[in-house]
Amino acid sequence: MTKAVFSLIARLALVLTLAAGAAVPVAAQRNPAPVTPELPPAASAPVAMLVDVSNGQVLHARNPQRRFVPASVTKVMTLYLAFELIAEGRLDPDRMMVMSPAVFRDWRRKGSNMFLNLGDQVLVRDLLMGIANVSANDGAAVLAEGFSGSVPAWTDAMNAKASAIGMTGSYFASPNGWPDEGRTFTTAADLVLLARTMIRQHPTLFRQYIGHPGFIYNGIAQVNHDPLTGRFPGADGIKTGFTNEAGFNYLGTARRGDQRLVMVLAGVPDGRTRAQLARRYMEWGFTAFERRPLYPRGAVIGEARVQNGAARKVALVPESAVAINLPQGHRAPLTATIDYDGPLKAPVMAGQEVAMLSITSPGMAPARIPLVAREDVALAGPLDRLVNGLAGWLPW
Repeated sequence: MTKAVFSLIARLALVLTLAAGAAVPVAAQRNPAPVTPELPPAASAPVAMLVDVSNGQVLHARNPQRRFVPASVTKVMTLYLAFELIAEGRLDPDRMMVMSPAVFRDWRRKGSNMFLNLGDQVLVRDLLMGIANVSANDGAAVLAEGFSGSVPAWTDAMNAKASAIGMTGSYFASPNGWPDEGRTFTTAADLVLLARTMIRQHPTLFRQYIGHPGFIYNGIAQVNHDPLTGRFPGADGIKTGFTNEAGFNYLGTARRGDQRLVMVLAGVPDGRTRAQLARRYMEWGFTAFERRPLYPRGAVIGEARVQNGAARKVALVPESAVAINLPQGHRAPLTATIDYDGPLKAPVMAGQEVAMLSITSPGMAPARIPLVAREDVALAGPLDRLVNGLAGWLPW
């Protein structure tokens, strides 16, 4: 692992400190800081996590690694797997799937559903809408069996995908989260990772299927019970969950400007409390910090060494503007580092995530922003290898 501390750290810290000292008193005189809601007590949400996924800052965490039963929040993993398959060209949203006798026997009218009947033919896009917005247990099972041939084969794919993206504290034994004596479990940290990955990798599919106020299928209208969608500015939803085994859970997100927050609540005693907590947490996350811009999108943050490439280095840039959340009145200097497994091995593709920008400061949650290669670096040809070999002996 190569760690490069910025050559301009001292200047960066000085600029931010001076900017804070100059701007904050003026702002305070003209616009007093808004009163922000307090964080809810631990008794109301034994598991809670709020993360700014635009920079990786954990704004609040309570038992983020504690395993819990996700209930219908499990369906987010089913949705992510489906999005991956669509992106790979292996699943067509216009494909028709059938409610088989086995799925009909096990899932007809079981919990929240799309009211599918034996032999019904359903478009994949309708199944995804039903799963995402009215928590259709029958729809999740039809999708699972229709693509993989069986529900267990689909859950095997869910677990493989979860492992691939780093969800180390999760296991899925069903596509919909129906009670299974605790065989299905997850953590708040894993769910934040899942939401961040899904939104980042599949933004179009996310907007297309998630966060609708409801869904009408076969003439039956149902509403989405997400506590933020339509009730909180910038909210996108994602998924609620409830069983007697799990309590009331929630994975939700909201965006304001270039800032996106993702929240997890688990083990909440009732639905009304869950809705209140969701709004309080989100409002606190958006208002309790001073948000400071550091770099515009595409700014060159640093360079990474490249092995056996046509170029010896590649410029590192963020995919979006870089900003951090500072506690109110924060004055401590910032330290920025770039971490990457290096040297990078050619070829390197433009837009490929190759490094991580970490920004730390005493009293501030660290921010970790992915950096991508600004340009392609092809494999070195004979002449490139000769030049690179000679350059390696030179002092510059």
